Amino acid sequence: MLTKVFGSAVFGVEATTITVEVNIDKGVGYHLVGLPDNAVKESSYRIAAALSNNGFSLPGKKIIINMAPADLRKEGSSYDLTLAMGILVASAQIQTDEIANYVIMGELSLDGSLLPIKGALPIAIKAKEEGFKGFFLPIQNVKEAAIVSGIDVYGIENLQQVIDFFERKGTVAPTIIDTRAEFYKTLDFPEFDFSDVKGQEGIKRCMEIAAAGGHNIILIGPPGAGKTMLAKRLPTILPPMTLREALETTKIHSVAGKLKEFGLMNQRPFRSPHHTISNVALVGGGSYPQPGEISMAHNGVLFLDELPEFKREVLEVMRQPLEDREVTISRAKFTVTYPSSFMLVASMNPSPSGFFNDPNAPVTSSPNEMQRYLSKISGPLLDRIDIHIEVTPVPFDKLSEERKSESSAEIRKRVTKAREFQSKRFAEMESVNYNAQMSSKSIREFCRLDSASLQLLKTAMERLNLSARAYDRILKVSRTIADLEASEPITASHIAEAIQYRSLDRDGWLG
Repeated sequence: MLTKVFGSAVFGVEATTITVEVNIDKGVGYHLVGLPDNAVKESSYRIAAALSNNGFSLPGKKIIINMAPADLRKEGSSYDLTLAMGILVASAQIQTDEIANYVIMGELSLDGSLLPIKGALPIAIKAKEEGFKGFFLPIQNVKEAAIVSGIDVYGIENLQQVIDFFERKGTVAPTIIDTRAEFYKTLDFPEFDFSDVKGQEGIKRCMEIAAAGGHNIILIGPPGAGKTMLAKRLPTILPPMTLREALETTKIHSVAGKLKEFGLMNQRPFRSPHHTISNVALVGGGSYPQPGEISMAHNGVLFLDELPEFKREVLEVMRQPLEDREVTISRAKFTVTYPSSFMLVASMNPSPSGFFNDPNAPVTSSPNEMQRYLSKISGPLLDRIDIHIEVTPVPFDKLSEERKSESSAEIRKRVTKAREFQSKRFAEMESVNYNAQMSSKSIREFCRLDSASLQLLKTAMERLNLSARAYDRILKVSRTIADLEASEPITASHIAEAIQYRSLDRDGWLG
C-alpha cells in the first residue's frame, strides 16, 4: 500500500515541503531513498523501538520510503515522526484519509515521546502558504510555530497523541497565540540602563547618535574605562522592533535552534562572541550551513570586544556582509542566504599595554608595537565603521555621585523620533531604512551642505589629515545629528560634532 505524508526541510531561513512516500509490499527490507543523511537513515531504529513501546510494530515486509524532491539533502532527526506515521498508515495499522492535509515533524525517543526540532517557525509559514490544514510538532516548539495565524498548530508530547488524533480518539487542540499581544509585551531591561552609567556624557551622546542612525561604532580606551558596560546598554536605546523585524529575527533563531522561550522575539538581539571564534561560527556555514553570529545579531547588535585580538582573517570575512547586510553560503548543490543587518559595536585598547599616551601608565608600548597592534584592523574594515570614539576612565568624583543620569527610556524616545524622520525620508527607497545605509548617491541627495559647512569640512580634512574614507562617514553622521535636532538642513555645528568622531583617521593612530 502506498501512502504520502508531508514534512519540511529548512534551507537558510526558508522551508521546503518534503513529500514522504511510503510503499509496503511483499518482500523483506527497509529502503530509504531521497538523499537522507546519517541521522535520517538511523531513524529506522528509533521508529522501531517507539512503535513497539506503543503497541505497534515495524512491518516485516519490504518498506520503501522516498523523500521527494530527491535532489535536496534531508538532514537531522526531525523526520522520525513523519516516517513513523507514514509506515503506520501504509501498513494499515491506523486508518485515516486526513494525514495528507497536515505537515508532521518531530524527533522520536525510544519510548515514543517527542524532542524539539529546529526551524519550526519557517516550516509553519511554508505550511500555511501551501494550504495545509495543520502542523504537528513537539510541544516544546509550539509557541514559536503558533505565531503563524491561519493554520492549526498542534503541540504534541508523544507518538500516541498523533495516532489518537487521526483515529479520532484524542482531544488534542490547536495552540492559539495572539501574535500582536505577544509582540507588544512590555519591554524590560532589568540589568542594563544608561541611568546607571556615571559620567561619560560625551560617550553616551555618541552612543545615542549611533543608535539613531544605525551607525557602526568603535570604542577606544584603556582597560576599565567602561567600554563593555556601555556596549551592553546600547540595545536599550535602539528603537522598538517592528513586527516584521521580530518575525525575521525569530526565524533565524528558530533555524539555529536558539530560541530561549520558543516564542516571538520582541527585543533586539545582542551577540558578543569570544575573540577565538572561527570564520564559520562568525558568518555561518558548515557541511549543513547554519547561521553564524552575524545573522544571529540580525536587527540587533554584534559586539566584538578587544577587536585586535580577533584573527585578521575572521574580521575580513565580515567585510562583505557588513556592506550587503546579508551573507551567502555556497555549497556544491545549493546556496543559502542569511540576513545579517546588524549594528557593529567594537572595542579596543589604544595600544598593546592599553595605556597609550597615559603619563601614569605602568607599561608603555614602542611605536613598532603600536603599529603591529593597530595594523590587525584593516583599512577596509574601518571603512565600514562610521564612528570612532575615545573612552577615558571616569574620575572618582563622578563615580561617587549619587545623582542618577538620564535613563535609557528617555534616550530611546529621541532615537525613535529621529528614526521616524529617516523612515519618511527613505520611504520610497527599498534598500535604505536609516542613515547608515545611505549610498553615495543618497548622500549627495540628502546631505547637502551650505558654504560655511563645506568650508569647515574642507579645513578639518586638511588640518587633521583625515582620509578620503572619512568624508562620507562624516556626512552620514552629521545627517543623524541633524535628525536628532529635527533639523532638515545640516549646519556647521553638526559637521563639527561629526568630525570629532573620526579618531582613527587622524595622524598618530593608523598613519
